[in-house]
Amino acid sequence: MAQKPVKKVVLAYSGGLDTSIILKWLQTEYGAEVVTFTADLGQGEEIEPARAKALAAGVKPENIFIEDVREEFVRDFVFPMFRANTVYEGQYLLGTSIARPLIAKRQIEIARQVGADAVSHGATGKGNDQVRFELGYYGLEPDITVIAPWREWDFKSREALLEFAEKHQIQITKDKRGEAPFSVDANLLHSSSEGKVLEDPAVEAPEFVHMRTISPEDAPDQPTIITIDFEKGDPVAIDGVAMSPATLLTKLNELGRDNGVGRLDLVENRFVGMKSRGVYETPGGTILLAAHRGIESITLDRGAMHLKDELMPKYASLVYNGFWFSPEREMLQAAIDYSQAKVSGRVRVKLYKGNVTVIGRESAYSLYDQDLVTFEEGKVAYDHRDAGGFIKLNALRLRVLAKRDQRG
Repeated sequence: MAQKPVKKVVLAYSGGLDTSIILKWLQTEYGAEVVTFTADLGQGEEIEPARAKALAAGVKPENIFIEDVREEFVRDFVFPMFRANTVYEGQYLLGTSIARPLIAKRQIEIARQVGADAVSHGATGKGNDQVRFELGYYGLEPDITVIAPWREWDFKSREALLEFAEKHQIQITKDKRGEAPFSVDANLLHSSSEGKVLEDPAVEAPEFVHMRTISPEDAPDQPTIITIDFEKGDPVAIDGVAMSPATLLTKLNELGRDNGVGRLDLVENRFVGMKSRGVYETPGGTILLAAHRGIESITLDRGAMHLKDELMPKYASLVYNGFWFSPEREMLQAAIDYSQAKVSGRVRVKLYKGNVTVIGRESAYSLYDQDLVTFEEGKVAYDHRDAGGFIKLNALRLRVLAKRDQRG
């Protein structure tokens, strides 16, 4: 039941069955005027039909917002995250997590524009997304009213939801009348599949679950070799062709898809406390991560690189848990961005049957000095005898410990 009087609410609206039910529920339960926001994040589905569905549900034309935010998504969210080489729990490239703050940001901006006093989302009460959306809302508009229907309404089953939909003449596609085999979330960075046929982590995911990649076994027998150019930590060109952020990621997705790159079968620890199994596909992001580490390997000082690696797990947890707009994430971002000032150059990458291998890297800012590392007599003065004192100083505490233990 409604908890607080609401006059106008901005709903994150996909046009699918769940958010269509939520739209009508907000109208009937809260008596609120609903404003819909539908974001094109590169999910690969036509989003314009959401306009017709919203109109059919009684939403005023001026209250329907459908926006292509792909460039903003990649430029302002994906690329900053990849500057940190962000990986959650050693595997997950955070494709779902990083999309939520952008949606929350636009909902708040629209709420201010139209004078709405509430925002709403379709995330369930068991998942991470409810946390990500709502931390975003409150971080940007601390006094906003948040409506989370899945935590409020009285529907006890899928059948009850379908009955509500039929009662209010909400279109139900044929496959939605039964149990869906799994749920899917997608954007330009990745697709994630969870639930139903994937709930048993001991059972291999059926091949039909994979949406963004061909299987590595079916990938070409010849490798694909590409170059990626970086400027200040961000990719700017593929094979010498300059591209916008979203265009570049789209191209990397195509290359990854065709070579079976980017599949992940993961059991992760949700922020709300439970474990969940998912099948994720991040073809372009997998290539980008390897290439970015490749260019960093010759342009970053050892201390800076190692510090970044130490900070990364904290950064990853902040993104995963929904703290994108927190001061600590912004502090980490400032340090990470500072480190990228000279992370520019070209990386050559080989894609082959699910694998991404860096096979070359070059930069005008390279710290790699062949004269220093060569086994031949280098031009740069390096006295091998200096290493003896270096080793003895570092071994001093170990020797003291060993002597104590020998006495004992």
